[in-house]
Amino acid sequence: MKSVPANGGVLGPEAREASIQRLRATTEPGQELDILIVGGGIVGAGAALDAVTRGLSVGIVEASDWAAGTSSRSSKLIHGGLRYLEMLDFALVKEALQERGLLLSEIAPHLARPVPFLYPLTKPFIERPYVGAGIALYDVMSISSGHSRGVPFHKHLSKRGTLRAAPSLKDDAFVGSIRYYDGQVDDAKYVANLVRTAAYYGAHAVNQMKVVDFLREGERVVGAKVENREDGTQFSVRAKQVINATGVWTDETQAMVTDRGQLKVRASKGIHLVVPRDRFQSTVGLILRTEKSVLFVIPWGRHWIIGTTDTDWHLDKAHPAASSKDIDYVLEHVNQVLKRPLTREDVEGVYAGLRPLLAGENDSTAKLSREHVVAHPVPGLVVVAGGKWTTYRVMAKDAVDEATRTMDERVPPSCTETIPLLGASGFRAAWNRRNRTAEESGVHVARIEHLLNRYGSMTPEVLEIIEQNPEMAEPIPGADDYLQAEAVYAATHEGARHVQDVLTRRTRISIEAWDRGVSAAPVVAKLMGDVLGWSEAQRENEVRHYLARVEAERLSQQQPDDESADAARLGAEDIVPLR
Repeated sequence: MKSVPANGGVLGPEAREASIQRLRATTEPGQELDILIVGGGIVGAGAALDAVTRGLSVGIVEASDWAAGTSSRSSKLIHGGLRYLEMLDFALVKEALQERGLLLSEIAPHLARPVPFLYPLTKPFIERPYVGAGIALYDVMSISSGHSRGVPFHKHLSKRGTLRAAPSLKDDAFVGSIRYYDGQVDDAKYVANLVRTAAYYGAHAVNQMKVVDFLREGERVVGAKVENREDGTQFSVRAKQVINATGVWTDETQAMVTDRGQLKVRASKGIHLVVPRDRFQSTVGLILRTEKSVLFVIPWGRHWIIGTTDTDWHLDKAHPAASSKDIDYVLEHVNQVLKRPLTREDVEGVYAGLRPLLAGENDSTAKLSREHVVAHPVPGLVVVAGGKWTTYRVMAKDAVDEATRTMDERVPPSCTETIPLLGASGFRAAWNRRNRTAEESGVHVARIEHLLNRYGSMTPEVLEIIEQNPEMAEPIPGADDYLQAEAVYAATHEGARHVQDVLTRRTRISIEAWDRGVSAAPVVAKLMGDVLGWSEAQRENEVRHYLARVEAERLSQQQPDDESADAARLGAEDIVPLR
């Protein structure tokens, strides 16, 4: 086993090329990887960090961008799942609450933070003791995890107290409420940071690298054949074990190896609406019951995120589309409790994601929890599927445990419980000196706070870009919350390869800006192009592609059903080839 020296966790173009060369070299004698991970979502990225911090040589490839699938389209919550308590699934809730505390207090305090919610009560007398007991148990279980809870305790509110916390609620909607806390995170930003942390410890991470087949020696999987989607080149990557962490694409990737189908994954679509914070008054979020599940109203900076739905999806998995019916469903349910109803004109952004739900497993599957499953369908290939975003670290650990079980060498146990992400160490000290940093850099303290909440103690790396070119302190057009330096940093440090990577994942401009990033695209294309060496034709192509994507999404959201929405969304190309 051989680990590569740390590269500072930089995912820029030079680091990407170096990782490609290292993956190419795995076909040489004695150069194979210990583990190759397929899929760059939260679980794949977590597995890369888990494996590399055990001293293993690790590669991770992603067919699109980091977190481009499900992992960037969640409700942005880190939570134990109150509804699982009603199902009496105490083990799952306790596990998730332990992970919530770890993320908030140890692993990523710069990216994750507590967020308050009201659990509204609609029935006098009977409901409060029942719900209160459940939320009290929720709090108690988070204490018993052995880690910091990371959030305050719950509090009972009267009807008057409820309306004081959320004045825009209808006066007769509730008889009172209970305020409790969960955690919140920018999911896509977290995954990019997780991949960077894995790279810091020596993992070879390459996005826009698609697995087109698996390498076999008899029954055993010994690696994968990959295609660089940017130039069309193909090569083989050899590894002792391959971990398939492809989420809703699990069935397709498994099918390349075996038709015995150890795991079956069903895609469930969930959509979210983004509306301006000033559309209704509330200092807290809401959790509302619907006839199908629950609806969250989540504070998100200068916005609200409202969702989600839960419907089967059998169409294009790369670009699930929100239909007009989906949007109406969310608006209808949230408007039941608001004094002033929200309309389509209030909606700034819409996004849809797919949850990978386990449809069933057979006798040879090792079921590690109610929510996720790890299987070893053929020698050399481990499959991990299902689960919750919050418990990604446990899923990653279980997958690597299974992959290393048959290795000749004695592999150390997982240690990611004690590994903070890049930017976490020194974050609190950096936050405490934010006024001095503002004075030294000439950047307003509000901007410094914004950067600290996105980059933590790595903020000086962004400020260095501004120091070299003061114009980079200007906001991106149409998106005042983000600085031009952040678009540059996304390309130099965070692995962004295309304009859509910056506008949809390294920032959230595509769902937070009224024009969904249309005015930002040309500026971001120029900033990225200077880093990535794009020709003028490539810059224009990037902008044209992004505008077509926005138009296709807008058109899909006007369609009455999934089929027509999917057809409209597929009107925009998926990938921009380099020129």
